[in-house]
Amino acid sequence: MDLEQKLAILGEAARYDASCASCGSERQAPKGKGVGNAYKAGICHSWTEDGRCVSLLKVLMSNACQYNCAYCANRCSANTERATMTPREIAHLTAEFFRRNYIEGLFISSGVVKNADYTMELMAEAVRLLRTEYRFYGYIHAKVIPGTDPLLVQRLGLMVDRVSVNIELPSERSLELLAPQKSKQKILAPMGQIRAMQTQNLAERRRFRSAPKFAPGGQSTQMIVGATGESDSQILRLASGLYKNYELRRVYFSAYVPVGSHPALPPADVKTPLRREHRLYQADWLMRRYRFDVSEITGDDENLDEAVDPKCAWALRHPEFFPVEINTADQEMLIRVPGIGLIGARHIIAARRSRKLELEDLAKLGVVTKRARYFITCKGRSALKHAFPPELLRAILADARENPDQMSLAETLQPQLAAAEI
Repeated sequence: MDLEQKLAILGEAARYDASCASCGSERQAPKGKGVGNAYKAGICHSWTEDGRCVSLLKVLMSNACQYNCAYCANRCSANTERATMTPREIAHLTAEFFRRNYIEGLFISSGVVKNADYTMELMAEAVRLLRTEYRFYGYIHAKVIPGTDPLLVQRLGLMVDRVSVNIELPSERSLELLAPQKSKQKILAPMGQIRAMQTQNLAERRRFRSAPKFAPGGQSTQMIVGATGESDSQILRLASGLYKNYELRRVYFSAYVPVGSHPALPPADVKTPLRREHRLYQADWLMRRYRFDVSEITGDDENLDEAVDPKCAWALRHPEFFPVEINTADQEMLIRVPGIGLIGARHIIAARRSRKLELEDLAKLGVVTKRARYFITCKGRSALKHAFPPELLRAILADARENPDQMSLAETLQPQLAAAEI
């Protein structure tokens, strides 16, 4: 089997792993001594078959996996064509693709070949060849196989920009049922080791400026959504715990794609809605950037409202906090208003130092006034002629998302609302 055939098989096999975004680390090549840079501004885009925008060569070292995870297309019992690349082939392919301006980075993972340590040795050797012989200083993200020896994890982490350990299923019970060779302990142990190694490396670099960086882009993980019955609340609580206990940079969510049959898996014709995955990403953003607690995002419900985004859902559940006066509210309250983000809140605070703001000023500051106007006042005045009951407001906000270019439900119902004096 030639290299092109291997790439076709292993590139396709890697497409189910969503956690391959660039981490924004910096690894500058010494002048005249190497090729490639991993830098914060990002790199050129390419597209996977399922529409994801990526900028990396995304490939498995091997799909000849010894594990039999029921949800995985590369499980050992699956009837699929197998291929394995050598470390030299991975390194050569990455360097050649970079020179041709196809890619600027590498995302490398693998099925378990023989055992976890043997697989990680192959991956570490491929990265070593890239960094030393090919002088490649571009972005590299490597997956850590659960159960790997900590010394191999440390060796790999000193050469790459980001590492990740995929937790895959959100509960120990689901792992036992669908991935019998994996366990919660085997997955969480390397996460803890990586965190400890990062802390130790940071102390070393404070003492010795020339010390190599250990995974400067941090670590991430991925969870499959919809393969098992865990609720959005359970998934988000787990994600929150991972952020707090292991200092993960990102938790990625991947809507389950039916690739196998198992009594515990959904039927082949039942697919997890992509909107559910999207809402989880929005909720994750609120936790990481807006300091929302999981209990605030989900409320008393186990699953997120798919009709409106999580911030709108929170605002609708808490009318006691609204309306918010734009000219006096602090940043923490402003960013909880639907339609106002971090940048918009900062612009509002900066602009109101010189004058009182009106509703017309907000659009110029990056505020989505079609949503925000239901939750704010400007100089004590509301932009609305009538108040809206929460149930109707939810329908209006959901309608605006579904039909952004059509007359909104609020405008359609305005005569009725006026007649009813709502």
